[in-house]
Amino acid sequence: MPRSDPADLAAVLNPWFAHAARPLPWRAAEVSPWAVLVSEFMLQQTQVARVAPRWEAWIARWPTPAALAAEPPAEAVRAWDRLGYPRRALWLHRAAVEIVERHGGEVPDTLDDLLALQGVGPYTARAVAAFAFGRRHPVVDTNTRRVIARAMLGQAEPGPPSTARDLASMSALLPASDAAARVFNAAAMELGATVCTARSPRCDVCPIAAACAWRGAGYPSYAGPRRTAQSRFEGSDRQVRGLVMRELRAAHRPVARGELGAVWPDAAQLERAIAGLVDDGLAVAGDDGALALPDA
Repeated sequence: MPRSDPADLAAVLNPWFAHAARPLPWRAAEVSPWAVLVSEFMLQQTQVARVAPRWEAWIARWPTPAALAAEPPAEAVRAWDRLGYPRRALWLHRAAVEIVERHGGEVPDTLDDLLALQGVGPYTARAVAAFAFGRRHPVVDTNTRRVIARAMLGQAEPGPPSTARDLASMSALLPASDAAARVFNAAAMELGATVCTARSPRCDVCPIAAACAWRGAGYPSYAGPRRTAQSRFEGSDRQVRGLVMRELRAAHRPVARGELGAVWPDAAQLERAIAGLVDDGLAVAGDDGALALPDA
């Protein structure tokens, strides 16, 4: 396969994926579109190893949107446990309610209907349409962007994300058939996650090494623009929010402000974190100021 020619990329990656794909539970042939949607919510900014057991427990408890929608949102937040960014639990619960109310309890299969669900953005909508329903849509995550940057553009890093540019780049590589496009979307992600990794790419086992523009150029360092680095977690409001949420999940009752004082020594930062949780709908304050998870 000549360098910089995308035409045969899928012809190499798709067969490779057939034997190299990790046996992730949401990839099983029998999983429902709802199970795929749940996995996509959970995988946002969270590692696969942390998601797998939580996903299995979630699907066992709530195998359908209707099952989740029938419970209060507090149960979704509690079951989310320590996956991080717990607003995703609220959004997933609301999406389940919307699926029941608008689509008879069945996950919709069109981009417009998926995008109209709470918490579903351009990536999640395309991932569900592609992986749950076999639609030919480009699906681009961080791993895919890195593969495209290295193999096709000769860059060590993809640079800051651009939805329009990233989708156009992946669209140009997608095979014509729905089935092959679905596999290629997953194969490109898998290559980036397991072989073409950010820090230690395993070029010796890469199935497209001979066609990689970055390898052919001698692995030049990246000199382009970079995305803004995420702020430190330790000591941040995010950490304090997580500690408060841990207390609320464990309590199963309203927690008085005085009880939460032991969670964090900086009272002003603690109050700021609590106010943010209330604003986001993750906590509800009673008339006496006690906090609880949302129940409606």
